[in-house]
Amino acid sequence: MALTIYYSSVSGSREVKQQQTEIFQYLDSMKMKYKALDIAVSNDIKQEMRQKTGNPTAMPPQIFNGEVYCGDYAIFFQALEDRKADEFFKLRSS
Repeated sequence: MALTIYYSSVSGSREVKQQQTEIFQYLDSMKMKYKALDIAVSNDIKQEMRQKTGNPTAMPPQIFNGEVYCGDYAIFFQALEDRKADEFFKLRSS
């Protein structure tokens, strides 16, 4: 399965920009392959992200492994703190 990161290239929030950057830096540093989908390009992409998360107000970044929802930045950050990144990314079971 491939990781997919939903993000926004035009977010007005510094916090969201920082969160997205941290996720991409982590993935790059671990040499993990991923596809980045920019919700600013199309409303359809934003609606797809929200439908897949099951949250009609979900905001980026949102992370998936294939069709499996991994979580948002808060869950990602906690997984790193707990040293459970593999479980978060659904790379192995917990």
